[in-house]
Amino acid sequence: MRAIIFILILAVIALLIAVATGFLNISQTREARAPQLSTNGKSVSARGGQTPAFDVETGSVSVGTKQKKVSVPSLEVNPPDGGNQETANATTNGA
Repeated sequence: MRAIIFILILAVIALLIAVATGFLNISQTREARAPQLSTNGKSVSARGGQTPAFDVETGSVSVGTKQKKVSVPSLEVNPPDGGNQETANATTNGA
């Protein structure tokens, strides 16, 4: 139950952030009207009424690729000078 409430709170916060940043624009285009109720005897009837209408505009996110030239550093390994050179060559050559 706590997880569901937490998810609902996060959804409301995300909606508020989207509206506040302009990513989501909601405007009402038609107002709501309550139906006319009438009673006669034991029955109640409703006539008319209107649901509200909204116009929702969302921002867009575009994802693309670009070619860039990236310089990659080179790595050069120099073995140490000295008497261990012959031992190192023997072990790398499989001797």
